[in-house]
Amino acid sequence: MSDLDVQIPTTFDPFADANAEDSGAGGKEYVHIRIQQRNGRKSLTTVQGLKKEFSYNKILKDLKKEFCCNGTVVQDPELGQVIQLQGDQRKNVSTFLVQAGIMKKDNIKIHGF
Repeated sequence: MSDLDVQIPTTFDPFADANAEDSGAGGKEYVHIRIQQRNGRKSLTTVQGLKKEFSYNKILKDLKKEFCCNGTVVQDPELGQVIQLQGDQRKNVSTFLVQAGIMKKDNIKIHGF
């Protein structure tokens, strides 16, 4: 009886690969574009995850001029600098970042609704 190979089942962690991929040095860095509902029909678009080497104020200035909306750069203790724009500008910001060569389309995640 001791010659039999006994296989003991181990626990399977489905998120082990994802956690290792995110924490690795070569992992992809995503830009997250989200929408927040304010009141009524008013909404706010937030852009986070841009590299620190970019000038957020220059990007914001171009976004405001391109989409005719107001916006600001907010310093968040957890997320770092976050760009906020008035209105639902998710698709506009995504295409702007790709056309300007700031990010690739694969590295942009759009959230909301």
